[in-house]
Amino acid sequence: MSTSSRTIRIGTRGSPLALAQTELVCAALKVVHPSLKTSITVIKTSGDWKPEHGETRLSEVEGGKGLFAKEIQKALMDGEVDAAVHSMKDMDSHLPEGLRIRHMLQRENPSDALLLNDRSTLANNSQNENAPFSVLKEGAVVGAASVRRTAMLKHVRPDINIVPIRGNVQTRIDKLRGPNALPGLDATFLAMAGLNRLGLADEADIIIEPEIMLPAAGQGAVGIETRTDDTETAACFDAISDTDTFLCVSAERAALKVLDGSCHTPIGAYAQLKEGKMRLRLSIVALDGSAAFEDEVTGQIEDAAQAEKLGIDLASSLKITIPPEILGHAA
Repeated sequence: MSTSSRTIRIGTRGSPLALAQTELVCAALKVVHPSLKTSITVIKTSGDWKPEHGETRLSEVEGGKGLFAKEIQKALMDGEVDAAVHSMKDMDSHLPEGLRIRHMLQRENPSDALLLNDRSTLANNSQNENAPFSVLKEGAVVGAASVRRTAMLKHVRPDINIVPIRGNVQTRIDKLRGPNALPGLDATFLAMAGLNRLGLADEADIIIEPEIMLPAAGQGAVGIETRTDDTETAACFDAISDTDTFLCVSAERAALKVLDGSCHTPIGAYAQLKEGKMRLRLSIVALDGSAAFEDEVTGQIEDAAQAEKLGIDLASSLKITIPPEILGHAA
């Protein structure tokens, strides 16, 4: 297709990470379509944190995880932009009618990272890589806005005190370390993918491998959303989309959808694909960390439909084993 006269308008949040991810998309497009022009439209969303919001988690009643994308998706549906770039871990499992995500950049490290206030703790602690949270003192205060991270940490360390902490990547680092650090905060979590993309990997003290704590569905993946009726724009992204990432995230999000996954659902989901064989792991934890339910499956995968079926089958099987009161909280 000819792209010589095309300018694709791309909508995104205005955080440094969102802009860095959008620039990655634009740069990748430039390589495969040298004549294609792109323009970036920054759109404020309801999920964007401001100091006056305080340290409060996103309200599920007001839209939960969807607050990170609502205004961007409206601009896309209204034709104000041609595509949107999202962190897939922030996307609700249900997309608005008329929109689709069929393209993703190659996935970054999906792991969570633990950042410590007192970094000397590492040198004085014989940390076991299979028990990374042993570095935290008894009754430590950990900042986390994610209910998944909160529940999973409480499951293995019920003594830990967890407080909500919000803001973009640098804001949360500053709340942990520096002259304006929140009093008494011992540690916080961030996604390793975001730290890598912002050149802040050195801020991570401990990388929590998926074997220890499953990441959020889609963590580390950047998705490109387009209108279902705009096949011309969608085709521009075909050459930059990573098939393995798309298939893995498709399986994870399909599982999330079965479990009515939202930002108030403590669910971890992680798929790996090698030589056509996918391993998908899934976990659900009670909000207070008192119980955890896990399962995994492997299967041959050739396309998105098969990947989604793998996710649906695993989630459906696991869902049967979970007490109604746990799912009641997680729905």
